[in-house]
Amino acid sequence: MKHIVTVQEAVTAFADWMEPTDSELDAIEAEMPRILADVEALDVQIALLDRAPTELDQRRVRRGRRRVLSEGAVLANRVVSGAVA
Repeated sequence: MKHIVTVQEAVTAFADWMEPTDSELDAIEAEMPRILADVEALDVQIALLDRAPTELDQRRVRRGRRRVLSEGAVLANRVVSGAVA
């Protein structure tokens, strides 16, 4: 018989060295506009799951996709130029 053990301790136990570093937090902060654009685009798509999209809804979807791409391009340009470590 094999014993099944839980991994809860491994998942919930955090040591001080497991916290995000300042540079990791800065990277997250730099990516926040892209993250927020993704969230807004997903919100629009979720709202349209249970109904047929109208012309206005289709514009909202396109606007959301364009914003995600735009924020991704801005982030990529910052990384390439060295503005984000």
